[in-house]
Amino acid sequence: MSDAVVAQKAPFPVELTEGQKVFWCSCGRSSKQPFCDGSHKGTDFTPVAFEAPAAKTYYFCGCKASAKAPLCDGAHNAL
Repeated sequence: MSDAVVAQKAPFPVELTEGQKVFWCSCGRSSKQPFCDGSHKGTDFTPVAFEAPAAKTYYFCGCKASAKAPLCDGAHNAL
């Protein structure tokens, strides 16, 4: 299995509306961080679907090491 690329050592704050569906980049290679642009093709990674349960700001993992992916759990603090 290949390693994920650390896109940034901080979360990506994203405002979503209730019911909005997005696909979080798990490989770190996307040019549209924190979302997938298909750059994972040829790797062991797949995007992670997320549907916002409420309208608010969500903090998506940027380091790709969160145990609560696709959302940030502070794992970047240990990198």
